[in-house]
Amino acid sequence: MTHDASSPGRPLSSSTVLSFSAAALPLWALSVAVAVYLPAYFASHLGVSLGVIGVAWAVVRFLDIAVDPALGMVMDRTRTRIGRYRVWLLIGAPILMASVYALFLAPAGIGATYLIGWLFVLYLGISIVTLGHLAWAATLATEYHQRSRVFGVVATVGVVGAVAVLLIPIAASATGRSDAQGVQAMGWFIFWLVPASVALVCLRTPEHIAPVREGAHLNLRDLWALLVKPDLVRLVLAQMALTLGPGWMSALYLFFFTDARGYSSEQASILLLIYVVAGIAGAPATARLAMRFGKHRTLMVTTTAYSLGLCTILFLPKASMAAGVPMMFWCGFMAAGFDLMVRAMLADVGDEVRLDQGQEQISLIYALNTLAAKIAAAFAIVLTFPLLGWLGYVAVEGATNTPAAIRSLEFTFILGPIVFVMLGGACVIGWRLDAGRHADIRRQLDARDAQYAEAPILESLTTQSAIAVLAEDGKPG
Repeated sequence: MTHDASSPGRPLSSSTVLSFSAAALPLWALSVAVAVYLPAYFASHLGVSLGVIGVAWAVVRFLDIAVDPALGMVMDRTRTRIGRYRVWLLIGAPILMASVYALFLAPAGIGATYLIGWLFVLYLGISIVTLGHLAWAATLATEYHQRSRVFGVVATVGVVGAVAVLLIPIAASATGRSDAQGVQAMGWFIFWLVPASVALVCLRTPEHIAPVREGAHLNLRDLWALLVKPDLVRLVLAQMALTLGPGWMSALYLFFFTDARGYSSEQASILLLIYVVAGIAGAPATARLAMRFGKHRTLMVTTTAYSLGLCTILFLPKASMAAGVPMMFWCGFMAAGFDLMVRAMLADVGDEVRLDQGQEQISLIYALNTLAAKIAAAFAIVLTFPLLGWLGYVAVEGATNTPAAIRSLEFTFILGPIVFVMLGGACVIGWRLDAGRHADIRRQLDARDAQYAEAPILESLTTQSAIAVLAEDGKPG
């Protein structure tokens, strides 16, 4: 699939969008496995204390603070013969593979140093692949509603990856394998999915590099203007809240559903699978709703509906799959739109920034967004695990908890997600960058871009073209 340089905003074919979305498969699979299964695996199977796990995640987030913004600034100024973002996906893939192997197949007796080191490598790889993919998506789809479509497909494909990884512990349990063996199988699945999906994206997707206005260059004034831009600040805060809410729920999920609600581990995994599967319907439905009513309004609707659905969980019969399935489907359907809408809105903000500053800053914008998400995700574990320990809950396999500890678990599980998700929706009240405003920005950008002839469209990287580039680069100068 090629793309005409004169019209980078023309509709993309379904095959191009689907191929491009493949990178979401391992990223979403990792997000579920790391948030839900990996901390519990360390605590119950490897015997790492809850305090050490919480500290390890906190230290990694502290060390990781400067990584995303630095990567974003470098990415925005990368120019290679195979593209700006394509090369970063190729760099990030082996980093992800090494860290997945080290963590999901970790040996017994690991401590804080091992966890901190490999978690840092894991999140570095996630940052590289995620930032490259998101920035590429923003330049691949430039029209307001087309972005809703592309990010909707990316989210839907990502949900498929999450569903696939959730089927693994269910299959492991059904075949007589332990929970620990199920987690290890997740690691192998993700390990091989990373190179396959990245290769598909890089070989099949064209890349448009936006031109730079003459005389434009990054300076501290432009950087400060970006950091304090009200629309960007609102979306960063929304992302933090919308990550912390579901992340809080994910961190306590297995403990809550097994100890507080009486489900077996297998039933809890099935309910979580229902929650994630709902996103296959929720993501495209959210995208269509946004194309009709606008992204910010859609975000407010989904956050409110999610919170209302979660309120019902304590009133449902314990250990009832008939009651749990519709509740989990409802919440998963609504949650599918959170990241989708924020990321699509960030792409619109990126266009406004490029119009003002004359150069691409979209990687840095997404870097700030992913940094906020990472900090929030870490706090979900940093806050909840030590809090449970302080409230008297014991997470070790076979432990018997008091009724007071179980009640603390219930209210901790419910209140955190509802409060933060509603705050996330509130962040976009009064949003002004709607379809009309964005269309005007794009008209101005397209008119200015037409004055510069240096912005090529890099075709999808076929095997033959890749060999040709490498062969020519190897010739003596």
